[in-house]
Amino acid sequence: MRRTAWSAAALLLPLTACRVSYSALDTASPEATRITNLHWLVLWVTGAVSFVLITALAIGLTRRRTAETREGYRRRTWAVAAAAFLSTLVLLGLLTASVLAGRAVATPVGPDALRIQVVGHQWWWEVSYPSEPPSETVITANEIHVPVGRPVLLELSSTDVIHSFWVPNLNGKKDLIPGRPTRHLLRPERTGVFEGRCAEFCGYQHAHMGFLLIAEEPDRFEAWLASERRPAAEPSDAAGNHGREVFLSSACVLCHTTQGIGAFGHKAPDLTHLASRRMIASATLPNTAGYLAGWVVNSQHIKPGNHMPPNLLPAEDLLDLVSYLRSLQ
Repeated sequence: MRRTAWSAAALLLPLTACRVSYSALDTASPEATRITNLHWLVLWVTGAVSFVLITALAIGLTRRRTAETREGYRRRTWAVAAAAFLSTLVLLGLLTASVLAGRAVATPVGPDALRIQVVGHQWWWEVSYPSEPPSETVITANEIHVPVGRPVLLELSSTDVIHSFWVPNLNGKKDLIPGRPTRHLLRPERTGVFEGRCAEFCGYQHAHMGFLLIAEEPDRFEAWLASERRPAAEPSDAAGNHGREVFLSSACVLCHTTQGIGAFGHKAPDLTHLASRRMIASATLPNTAGYLAGWVVNSQHIKPGNHMPPNLLPAEDLLDLVSYLRSLQ
């Protein structure tokens, strides 16, 4: 009966993916709006210039040739000079608009900004909310929660190769260079779930190095932050207890942290509140029992080249392990 239920759930997996926004034109912050306005300005200006040039070329190709005269030579000279002058004005105008947009995007943040540390790994994102005392620091993976109406200062770094942090709805790209920490500003103005990506080729699974940024009301964000500070939930049934034993006796504890049960690995995502996340595998799969089981058994089949080895477990151990992981709210 239990396996039948799992099979039925697997049929519904394609319907469980959460809807997200991933578009530089669907702006949700002042910085993204300035970047998008610059995009439209450049598009319309270059489009108009292209139209004028193509029209002038068409006229030149269709007009009958006449003998060269001093008056005609003078008119052509003035026309070329006027075109060069107008081109210079257009380029200066675009340069000025670009500089103004860049200054607006780089606006300093105040002391009330929320600090979040984001570390790029091949091929996932480690997200930390530092706090005093340090015991209240929240660590999660591939999912960033931020409050609406409050500036967010991201402290970005990389542990291996160059990555690039990009949430097109909120701001431009920011490179993460090993050994050179940098900062990035986000100021979300509306709630929503926005997709982010690594925008710098970083290896085999670069295309599957995504994350979700969830902008929510301040009270909901504070409630989420408080829940993330709690240790891992205790199993509520025999299957959960057995699943925890399977987890602690496997190689999982060598790489993953699960606070409160004695798992302190630091090479892979923190699993303390795994079940509360919408996606797994760096925003590659919906966080459902079926996909989670497939990821545990053989993540290399789903995301070849990632650093998680296959786990060949008996069917009953696998079911109980997934039940335990699904209880980590």
